[in-house]
Amino acid sequence: MSLIMCACTGAVVVATHHDGQAAAARDPHAAHIMPRMVPVAVAAPAPLPRAGWTVTADSSPSGTGAGNAIDGDPATTWRTAATALPHTLTIDTGNVVAVGGLTYLPPSDSANGRIGRYRISVSADGTAYTDVASGTFADDEAVESAAFATVLTRFVRLTALSEAGGRGSWSAAAEIHLLGGTDPALARTGWSVSADSQETAAENGAAANVLDGDTATIWHTAWSTAPVPPLPHWITVDTKASHLVSGLSYLPRQGGSRNGTIGQYRVQTSTDGATWGAAAATGRFADTGTAQTVTFAPRIARYVRLTALTEAGSRGPWTSAAEINLLGRADPTLARTGWTVTASDQETARENGAAVNVLDGNAATIWHSAWSGAAPVPLPHSLTVDLKAAVRVGGLTYLPRPAPSANGRIGRYKIETSADGTAWSARVTGGAFADDPALQTVVFPPATARYVRLTAESEAGNRGPWSSAAELALLGPSGSVPAAGGRWSTPVGFPLVPVAAAQLPDGKLLTWSAYAPDAFVGGRGRTVTATYDPATGVVTPRTVTETGHDMFCPGISVLPDGRIVVTGGNDSAKTSIYDPGDDAWTTGPAMTTARGYQSSTTLSDGRVFTIGGSWSGGIGGTGGTPHKAGEVYSTTTGWTALPDARVEPMLTADANPNGDYRKDNHAWLFAWSGGTVLQAGPSRAMNWYSTAGTGGTTPAGNRADDGDAMNGNAVMYDAGKILTVGGATSYENVDASTSAYTLSISGTTVTARRTGSMAHARSFANSVVLPDGKVVVLGGQNFPVPFSDNTAVLGAEMWDPATGSFTTLAPAAVPRTYHSVAILMPDARVFTGGGGLCGSCATNHFDGEIFTPPNLLNPDGTAAPRPVVTAAPPTAGNGASITVATDRAVSSFALVRMGTATHSVNTDQRRIALTPAAVTGGYRLTVPADRGVALPGYWMLFAMDARGVPSVARTIRIG
Repeated sequence: MSLIMCACTGAVVVATHHDGQAAAARDPHAAHIMPRMVPVAVAAPAPLPRAGWTVTADSSPSGTGAGNAIDGDPATTWRTAATALPHTLTIDTGNVVAVGGLTYLPPSDSANGRIGRYRISVSADGTAYTDVASGTFADDEAVESAAFATVLTRFVRLTALSEAGGRGSWSAAAEIHLLGGTDPALARTGWSVSADSQETAAENGAAANVLDGDTATIWHTAWSTAPVPPLPHWITVDTKASHLVSGLSYLPRQGGSRNGTIGQYRVQTSTDGATWGAAAATGRFADTGTAQTVTFAPRIARYVRLTALTEAGSRGPWTSAAEINLLGRADPTLARTGWTVTASDQETARENGAAVNVLDGNAATIWHSAWSGAAPVPLPHSLTVDLKAAVRVGGLTYLPRPAPSANGRIGRYKIETSADGTAWSARVTGGAFADDPALQTVVFPPATARYVRLTAESEAGNRGPWSSAAELALLGPSGSVPAAGGRWSTPVGFPLVPVAAAQLPDGKLLTWSAYAPDAFVGGRGRTVTATYDPATGVVTPRTVTETGHDMFCPGISVLPDGRIVVTGGNDSAKTSIYDPGDDAWTTGPAMTTARGYQSSTTLSDGRVFTIGGSWSGGIGGTGGTPHKAGEVYSTTTGWTALPDARVEPMLTADANPNGDYRKDNHAWLFAWSGGTVLQAGPSRAMNWYSTAGTGGTTPAGNRADDGDAMNGNAVMYDAGKILTVGGATSYENVDASTSAYTLSISGTTVTARRTGSMAHARSFANSVVLPDGKVVVLGGQNFPVPFSDNTAVLGAEMWDPATGSFTTLAPAAVPRTYHSVAILMPDARVFTGGGGLCGSCATNHFDGEIFTPPNLLNPDGTAAPRPVVTAAPPTAGNGASITVATDRAVSSFALVRMGTATHSVNTDQRRIALTPAAVTGGYRLTVPADRGVALPGYWMLFAMDARGVPSVARTIRIG
């Protein structure tokens, strides 16, 4: 409702960009926007620019003044005298800014003064302060972070309540950053609206009511005169000027009636009200009276159309709405005065196809690549814009030639920038424009450049080897931050690169790297680990030496009793077992085959199956090393070879010629009924593996028209239903895929179907199933290259099984590519972290971020009210009926198994929807009787309300 009130009161929203970058900004992808008045803030928590800020402290001896904390130099330190705690550091931003978090870098020269317990307060006037966060920073040198609900403030105060190690009464800081918030609703002053249908005879159902600020008035489609217009219905908002639009908020009619509530919807945008491009967003609104917001990749538009495809409750052919708001910012398009443009080639003999036409402001004149010679100039073609001076650039708009001709519409493209026209840096690769005549918008991390080059790599409709464009424009840096869709926490510092992770039953997260925090080469008989406690924000490091096992690139599986079995990797034959109950590591039996990059999965009978893994322990199929068939682990008999569970049927056709080195890696394994395992990928061929006796292999067909998808991933989003996403035909150095497929298991039959494609091609990504069955895909690269952040995808996206489509979500602040992880947490948020582990390289990411999915937020960004599970049993057998109590009425329940992750593989993760029956004292739920569906082990039990908002999970042991 805050979004609606902001728009209705006519608040003016203005964003002013400051070119000066914060000197100590750690994330090269961060875009900086300094808000003025009611702010437009960044969608991901990124450091705000500190130009013009001042800082004071309760104690600042000479040489260690408070200014050192915001000077961009981590070698200089604010350090107090040994006066009594608490100590305060107060930042005056000199302006009203949106702040959603703070990062704290302790000094590196001495541990003395590291802040332990802290409090963060904000003030508009520097006098009256309100507390917004508190917690405890770890006693180490890592960057610490604290996130809180976005506030508008001028002053931010960090209070040190204790010294982290109890070493004295002083406090110290090397650097402090403030982090920004999210996009607001646009002011609706002067807007107008039209609709395909409105009821004005029998009621005041005019379309204009959606902009009047009165939630009691509604737009309603015509119903009083026969015949009643059928669905679909649309309503179009004219904002009277161009904006960078990034979302739409829909308030259904209020009061008792739900008639006309929009169900399935489509959102489109236009610059002229006539030409409408591909949908900006599609989805389904819940059948409630609550305001609902959909966000999408930002696009330049004047008109926004909401089309109702269905009525949420199937009550009739009508549509209604109380209020509609749009989210976004002022148009950041740069003035083109004085610019010039050149082309790789142009057609000037048979038509006026000169490159200069893309800057003339006339959509009827076009640039066209050369075609009148003996043979057309082949693709690729390029346009290079010279801005005549260094300018901050954060995006590009491309207007295709006007209809009716579609020839030359650009399909796949690349965008590069340069300071001198010689050395070029890629900003966007692997992108693709839609095959339609509408203006298309691309945003990218901001860069200072004089030259911008757009390269057309394909023709959108494959109509010929040519390219064309009517107009090109560039966006300023405020266009570079994609729209909000969910919320990211500030980065959480780790003492290692978290390459592997496991969710523990007590809510903590176990992570590890290799023998070192930042490098993996060779087995060294030890593993550096760190346990993160989300409740306190504390990260506790530990080096595990007791098992003599370097656990980098292992197989991971969780036993029914919650113990974690970690196999192979750098020390390729070893097994280590972690018991979260007593926080102890013990040595398990050696595997029959040494492995690294294998996958493993817990079976229906509680054993563990593993297969493949030629990265270490010998390369299968070469040098006398056999192909690495399966084996199975039992707590009573140890490891047993399964020679007939052969790996050859699941090998990919990787371009690497070295045997199975890349061909048998990272299998997508799903345990199923009777001790069987479905291998769903990454090879295009799927297989069933049996684990009885000496094992066995049975083909399960191909994954529809998909190819090999190495370093893609797969998740069981409901019982017997699997989503697969992305990947590439080889492990590295090939284009990744945007493709996604659904698999349905019926007995031993696996049916594969293509579903909607992702917005971004991804390899090395991770996917996580949410309690409501939607799947969030995070990170990855368009073109997979280990230890590189080039072509990294920062924006998350979410797949909805109800629509089969992906929705673009907010971008992370840090690239998560090779060696990154993602895990669903018991509070229904998603942890993602890591990337790198390459020694002294620049792409080591010693941190993690926590993503809050959109359904945990109200439209105004505040936390949505959540149901609470007040009673649930701690254990349940397969087939058992259990009674669960909640603090309010809920609509559904789901079980999600606690996950483990490394190298884009999470075979422990799966979700089961449970149908509740209302009974005295709560709801009766039945656990699936099949142990291959509800695998034995620890699960998270979520309750969800009618809007799909989940509770915090109760932990329950199944089996």
